[in-house]
Amino acid sequence: MSTNILKALLNLSKLRNNDIVEFYKSSIRIQQAGDVLEYYVKDLLCNTANINDLKEKEKIYSEHFSYGGNSNNPPDLMIKEGDALEIKKIELIGSGIALNSSYPKAKLHSDSSLITKACRECEDWEIKDIIYSVGLIQEKKLKLLWFVYGDCYAADREVYERISNKISAGLNELNGVELSKTNELGRVNKVDPLGITYLRIRGMWGIENPKNVFCYVASEQEDKEFNAFLLMKKDKYLNFPKEDIASITADGSIIKEDVKIKDPNNTAQFIDAVLLKISF
Repeated sequence: MSTNILKALLNLSKLRNNDIVEFYKSSIRIQQAGDVLEYYVKDLLCNTANINDLKEKEKIYSEHFSYGGNSNNPPDLMIKEGDALEIKKIELIGSGIALNSSYPKAKLHSDSSLITKACRECEDWEIKDIIYSVGLIQEKKLKLLWFVYGDCYAADREVYERISNKISAGLNELNGVELSKTNELGRVNKVDPLGITYLRIRGMWGIENPKNVFCYVASEQEDKEFNAFLLMKKDKYLNFPKEDIASITADGSIIKEDVKIKDPNNTAQFIDAVLLKISF
């Protein structure tokens, strides 16, 4: 594994810069706030925030990432032999996270119909842990950044696929419409007499903000301009390289808490988890 999310948190602790919109506009001329957040996360993972040459950044990224994502398919990023990431920008604190046609994932599976061939073949893999990275950008500054592992946040994929399959099955039972195979919920062909109009039926998934979901274990320091959180299962944390765990422990600005969170598949059960947080 070339990098990991603990290294990203350590780099954030050293960087201590949340003025990201102006920073990236002036350094590499990135204009879109969503792109700014993605570059910020990449730079945290690769320790490249202070490199202003975009070509040099991209070269280092290619050493750490096996897949760079696209705007229509998950994930946004895959670490070589490591975790995948979905990066989401919001502008209102506590607002929901739009996932569009992709349901939330506890894990990323290579046999998913929602990922691209390039993603599937970028390295030898079957299942990856996935991290949801949610950044709140207001007044050109990053105010809140969440990293939460999918298996703390989402149920198993069967839960979501069962709903999609029921809707698709219901559409297939309709009389008088011509349906075709699709990765979406359905597609109705030949709607009009000429047979030239079709109707695409898409799922638009969304999930509650981790700020709201995990309010019972994590809260921001309101006197600070920036707060960041990283939440994962305890066994995941203990599987990181010992030197990275030691560095987290030694970093005085990173607070570590052992917490119990609700099991996304069974709310009567609780999971041992680790919460790491930084404020400045």
